[in-house]
Amino acid sequence: MLRDHSREKLLNAVTYFVQNTKACGKTKLYKLLYFFDFQHYTQTGRSVTGLEYYAWPKGPVPRSLHDEIALPAQDFATHFEVENLVLRNGNEMLKLTPLKPFDSSHFSKRELRILEALAREFCTSTADQMIEATHLENLPWHQVYEKEGRRQELIPYELALRKGDKDQAVGAIREHEEFNENYGDRRDVPS
Repeated sequence: MLRDHSREKLLNAVTYFVQNTKACGKTKLYKLLYFFDFQHYTQTGRSVTGLEYYAWPKGPVPRSLHDEIALPAQDFATHFEVENLVLRNGNEMLKLTPLKPFDSSHFSKRELRILEALAREFCTSTADQMIEATHLENLPWHQVYEKEGRRQELIPYELALRKGDKDQAVGAIREHEEFNENYGDRRDVPS
């Protein structure tokens, strides 16, 4: 039977971003995960973490993770200590402290490259800068929230694809599904 490692990838991606970027509160984390999943989707036709993102006013939000931070599942609670900090300006910031080391074993080389590149690119970015980066015209959040006026609605991964890339991605998805049907879970195959 095929084993889905998206949960392990999610927990470890959170660990990686918290450890490798500065001031990685909830807002910044959500945007990093969004870029991670959507960039991977444009290259392979599938997300890494299995999260779905919704068009909220400050950008894409993985609603299930947002809800889980308030009421953590057992595996999340054993991976992270969750604190709400009050900043000097009176604003609050969520602080996640990893309780387990980052484990790269469930990630493909492609996924690790994207993870590392995003951490480098946004290492010192603030939450406001991350919000601005997700609000750029022609990106999926902008399409759903601004152009279509579908506030709080699901952001389809397909919006990350350029029109010419869509057929290629659909082919990659079919190929991946066919491979899984025929051979099951093989982590030694690069994605």
